[in-house]
Amino acid sequence: MAVQEIAAGQMGTGNERLRRKWARWLWFLLALFLAISFLAPFLWTVSSSLKSSAEIHVYPPTLFPEEPQWRNYVEVFSEVPLARWMFNSVYVTVLSLIGIVISASVVAFSFSRFRYPGRDIFFLITLSTMMLPVEVLIIPQYLLFNKMGWLNTFKPLIIPHWFGGGAFNIFLLRQFFMTIPRDLDEAALIDGAGYPRVFVQIILPLSKPVVATVAVITFMARWNAFLGPLIFLDSMEKLTMAVGLRFLQTITFEEGEPKDHYLMAAAVLMALPTIVLFFAAQRYFVRGVVMSGIKG
Repeated sequence: MAVQEIAAGQMGTGNERLRRKWARWLWFLLALFLAISFLAPFLWTVSSSLKSSAEIHVYPPTLFPEEPQWRNYVEVFSEVPLARWMFNSVYVTVLSLIGIVISASVVAFSFSRFRYPGRDIFFLITLSTMMLPVEVLIIPQYLLFNKMGWLNTFKPLIIPHWFGGGAFNIFLLRQFFMTIPRDLDEAALIDGAGYPRVFVQIILPLSKPVVATVAVITFMARWNAFLGPLIFLDSMEKLTMAVGLRFLQTITFEEGEPKDHYLMAAAVLMALPTIVLFFAAQRYFVRGVVMSGIKG
């Protein structure tokens, strides 16, 4: 009787292991299917960027080019001022990124470390600004920047980001700062350090994951920003990549030749910086998102 019970137990354990094994395989296949589904548009863009102007309009469409046209990536620079657009995007994105990280960190430090009348109310008001769509603010911003003489300059795309850094970034940083023990602040203050030194030498070094998260999110948002550059910039030489691609989509090249292969090449060039940055900061990005909601 005891032998039969042991055998039955071993059989049940074996069946459980087999079920877990099949479950892992099913989850793996599902994840693989979803990954391919999400990657399909990007892979199609890369494939189309290597096709000729005639091959890209073949029906039924082909997945791979017969002969990769690598010169598309060179010729697109001669058709439009793509190098200038890329420089403009880098210039605007980097300066905006620095301003957002610095100002959002300072505001978040205030909300997480200081106690003053109305602090929670100010924080709620800050969060409530996330409910305002960009389209509601764009008209008063345009009128304001027009009065200040900032239209067709990069100032409207850079300077506002140095004042606050955005409600979402402030919230993310505040939640992470609150996980850092206050004992570190108190020990530094007893040793004679001021709050600016506590912020720079204690809080920020311990907050690398969330700062990297904010930096990645901000870079992707500023790099792909379309509405602001479209409204505030007029001249061809000052366009950013996002607006430049839309302009590239509307123009016609010599003898009415389709330009979609150049458009795809420019789109791939625009996507590369965000892809490289995401994979380079992926570890910090995941840690920052996970750890920001632990406390608060």
